[in-house]
Amino acid sequence: MPTESDEIELSEHELREIAGYAAGCARRVLSVFEQSLPADTRPRDAIDAADAFAGGGRRTAALRQSAWAAYRAARDAVSPAAVDAARAASHAAAAAYLHPKASAHQVKHILGAAAHAVRAEEWAAAEDRSVSAAAGTLHWALHHAPAAVPALLGRLPAAPPGGGRVGELVRALDAALRA
Repeated sequence: MPTESDEIELSEHELREIAGYAAGCARRVLSVFEQSLPADTRPRDAIDAADAFAGGGRRTAALRQSAWAAYRAARDAVSPAAVDAARAASHAAAAAYLHPKASAHQVKHILGAAAHAVRAEEWAAAEDRSVSAAAGTLHWALHHAPAAVPALLGRLPAAPPGGGRVGELVRALDAALRA
């Protein structure tokens, strides 16, 4: 197993697949945020930017700025579900900026959008009993991960401890996708 200081192989193709996967996860709960703050386009813009990169676009300062903007949108959200939906969008845009280091922290960057999307769905289910509790996005995240996700996870240490419920989800996704 690599150590935290080791460099790993990380291709642009892998970055694009991971960004596209993260955008797909985040898009599943975008409506949760938009129902709360319909005029705030920052999470949608971040997801769109991640999709553009995944589709062959350049990794630009605007892409990174969209990740930070979605993160700030999470701070402006009122409901916990909307907060996690915006964080999922932020992680989607930030996925294009993984580092080629064998750090457990990178696992959170790979799976952060999925974990926050699942958590947003859980919160939404708690707020509105007509919403099913997180099974949809969790199942989707496990069954739609492109080959780059488990391949890259296999080159990294396991997800780190901590992080509350989102950390639990990252570790569960990590273990399942490595299996």
